[in-house]
This record gives sequence, structure tokens and C-alpha cells, in this order.
Amino acid sequence: MYEAFHGFERAPFANVPDTSFFFPSGHHTEALAQLVHTVEARRGFAVLTGEVGAGKTTITRALFRKLAPSTVTAVITNSRLTGVQLLCAVAREFGIEDVAPNRVDLLDRINRFLVDCLAKDRNVVLLVDEAQDLPLSTLEEIRLVSNLETETEKLIQILLVGQPELRASIDHPSLRQLRQRISFRYHLGPLTETQVGDYIRHRLRIAGPLGKAVFTDRAVEIIHRYSGGIPRVVNLACDKALLVAFTEDTHRVDHKVVMSGLREIEGPQYVLPSKAESASAASGTPRRTFLRLPFFGGRTH
Repeated sequence: MYEAFHGFERAPFANVPDTSFFFPSGHHTEALAQLVHTVEARRGFAVLTGEVGAGKTTITRALFRKLAPSTVTAVITNSRLTGVQLLCAVAREFGIEDVAPNRVDLLDRINRFLVDCLAKDRNVVLLVDEAQDLPLSTLEEIRLVSNLETETEKLIQILLVGQPELRASIDHPSLRQLRQRISFRYHLGPLTETQVGDYIRHRLRIAGPLGKAVFTDRAVEIIHRYSGGIPRVVNLACDKALLVAFTEDTHRVDHKVVMSGLREIEGPQYVLPSKAESASAASGTPRRTFLRLPFFGGRTH
């Protein structure tokens, strides 16, 4: 609705994992580089964690775009599976058919598939998303898949991606053998206030080099406090702020415009968390929970 008014070629803050908007913060760039190295060097196992909306999906999409075209990739998004169900899902993703639903046959067929890919010099990557929901027994099944290797190379590269709870699962005493196979673990933290400002300007520039919208420093501070530095929530706040600016016929997005937008998201009585509360959230310290459901009494797209 507001794109033409602000001079954008497309919406700058759509909450979709569009890799063209990839923001090269220190954390995101390092995570992507390490994942690329883990896969290309056939290191076997990697774990990426972060809060909801921290940018994990965008990083993994960017990873897949960087891999050689010959790479075979499979993505498992349903993580509430038993061990055998997971192996069946993996076999199905790799196009393996007519497999008996038992562990021995599944592992044998997957192994033959991987050996065939190795003979064709094709790297194989399995990504398990929302892995924090995997039962410990299923995580152990993934370890068995990671055991498939030759004397010199890993036959499959496995990426576990999930929310912070995944770290606790992996650190469970029963998964010691799994931990020993992990070559790379990375946790995506929230953006700092400076990074939030850089992130906003980055997305505005990608969406329209001739865009007219300008976020003031105070507006950025408020967005950082509201979002806790989580990119997905930054997008939500910025999108609403640009809509408010459009209805007020201004390209200057100041703290008043941002607060007006936040109260349309949270409700008219919304109070911004203090700097101390935002700082505790960024450090992982529990804080009071505030509502993030849309308030339907204001403007809509």
C-alpha cells in the first residue's frame, strides 16, 4: 500500500526469508560462512540455534544458494517424528522408494544412496528445521545417519536448526556421542541498537535505492527496545510505522510515528518496555511478557 508513496520497488519489511535482503551483521555473516565451510569441507554435523525470528531460515536459504549446483539437499520441517518416521522422511526426501519401515532397511537404503552420490562426486545435505522439538531418541537416530561415512569422508552433512531449547537437548548426557560429532555450533543473538539501525537502512536501500523514508535515531531506539533486537519483530514494527507515515503524508519516521504503529499492533494502552527490560531480554534474562497480537481497532492494510 505504502510502497509507491515512499519510493520503494517492493515492500522492505515483508516477513519472508528473502535472501536478497540478507543482512551481513557480524553474527549472521560468521554463521553463514561457517555453515558453508562445514558443508563444503564435508565436516558432517552442524547446529544453528536462535530465537524465533532471529534469521535462521534466511541464513539456511542463503547457504543453499551458495552451494554447488550438484549438491543434493533435503529439508525436514516436521520435527515431531519418531526415529523410524524420521528415517522414512529422509528416504522420501532423497527419492528412495519401496523401503520397509524398519530401521535396518532404511539405513541400508539411505547408505546405498549416499555411496552412489559420493561416486558421482555429489555432496549431500540434510537440514532438519525446528529441531528443538525432536525427541532425544530421534536425535540419536540422526546420529546413526551421521555414522554413514567412508574411511576418508562423511557421506552426509547434517544441519540441525532450532530455537534455544535445542542446545539443552544436545547437551543431554544421553547424547554424548552425538555431541562428539558436531563440528560447528552457533547461536544467533539479537541485534544491538546500532545494528538495528543498520538493518533498517539496509532493507530500505534494497527495497528502493531512491526511497524517501527516513527513520530517526529515536525511532530506531524505540524499535530496538520493542523488538529486543529480533529481526522479525523489527520488520513488524517498521512495516507498521511506514504505513502510519503514509497515512500522515510524511516520509519522516520519528518516535511518534513508531509509537502510533506499535499501539496499533499491541493495543492503545501499550507501554514500551524500559531500557533495562530490553537489555535483560537481549542477555537472556527473563522479563515480563507483553502482548504481540494485532489490535484490530486501528488502520489495516
